[in-house]
Amino acid sequence: MFTKFFNILYPPKCILCRKILGKGETDLCADCRKHAPEFIKSKRNIPFVARWTALWYYREDVKRSIHRFKFYNSRYYAASYGRLLGMRILKDYPDGFDVITWVPVGFLRKLGRGYDQSHLLAKAVAEELGYAPVQLLKKIRNTPPQSGIHGAAQRRANISGAYRVVNQDQLEGKRILLLDDVITTGATCSECSRMLMTAGAKEVSCAAVAAASHDK
Repeated sequence: MFTKFFNILYPPKCILCRKILGKGETDLCADCRKHAPEFIKSKRNIPFVARWTALWYYREDVKRSIHRFKFYNSRYYAASYGRLLGMRILKDYPDGFDVITWVPVGFLRKLGRGYDQSHLLAKAVAEELGYAPVQLLKKIRNTPPQSGIHGAAQRRANISGAYRVVNQDQLEGKRILLLDDVITTGATCSECSRMLMTAGAKEVSCAAVAAASHDK
């Protein structure tokens, strides 16, 4: 009863275009399901990453949606992203994983936002796939946002040495799925994967809600 009343006051909206969802629609409206910029498998290699995938390209309504998720407290988007990304992961990685983890944000950024959006995403994806997410990384250096830095080399330098492995006993010899909200140049995924591989992971694969629409 309460849910029905709540939905009348605050009807569910498409997480991309924000159109009120019609009967039978979940997470996305029919137009966005059909026309959202679906990610196509990239030929670009990311160092230390065995394979990587995403839901969409990071542009237009997708970009605005992720901005709301990260910067405007739309943390409830995590459940929708988790359902959709979980289905993509099942399709692209049918052999599964041993451990699901995430790219953590730094202490100051989490303090400012009140939450770690990648952790929320990891919990939602893990639930969809029947796993329990495990923290394997901690950010130990508060770096400037990658979005404000141009060029792959500069991004790699900015993030170098920013993460430390935790719970090493839970990654040794394991196939790891590393989750993040956006993959741009791949510098962050590469650095996190390097740390996990150095600590003994068998392989690291990555998945994100969105990826930059270019190959370099």
